[in-house]
Amino acid sequence: MITLDVLGVRVEMPTNSPIVLLRERDGMRYVPIWIGAPEATAIAYAEQGVEPPRPLTHDLFAQVIRELGRQLEAVHITSLDEGVFYAELHFDGGTVVSCRPSDAIALALRTVTPILAPEELLDEVGITMAVEEDDEVERFREFLDQVSAEDFEHEQPGEGHGGREAGEP
Repeated sequence: MITLDVLGVRVEMPTNSPIVLLRERDGMRYVPIWIGAPEATAIAYAEQGVEPPRPLTHDLFAQVIRELGRQLEAVHITSLDEGVFYAELHFDGGTVVSCRPSDAIALALRTVTPILAPEELLDEVGITMAVEEDDEVERFREFLDQVSAEDFEHEQPGEGHGGREAGEP
């Protein structure tokens, strides 16, 4: 399994579609996932350390996990099927729960849990860009300005790149 870092959330133009960009920690492959606006907000809040006066859904779920004495050990972005990403929450004790990648990412950020993906998925959907660390965010912005969701549609099994997550139009 490859560890992924969240680089950020941005709105892709001209469709105004939110996207979260993940990058393999020890490599140069990127994974873009188109997500919904509420999920984009939840991820951005977690990245920025925003604490709303009342817990949002992901904050509440993280609190429930803690109060039940459980631990979220890892989040797995598991697969891409017909342009739709899938994920799983891996808890202590071997419990695995299927979920949307955006929910998994928002929860991972709140619980400081690693985000992982199989090598095969990165081989399939990873986009390689040589980027200097200081220029990474700017390159992400430039990248998003030049791509559209159609650039990542899955055309044939084993070909093409990324797409939307489960539950997204």
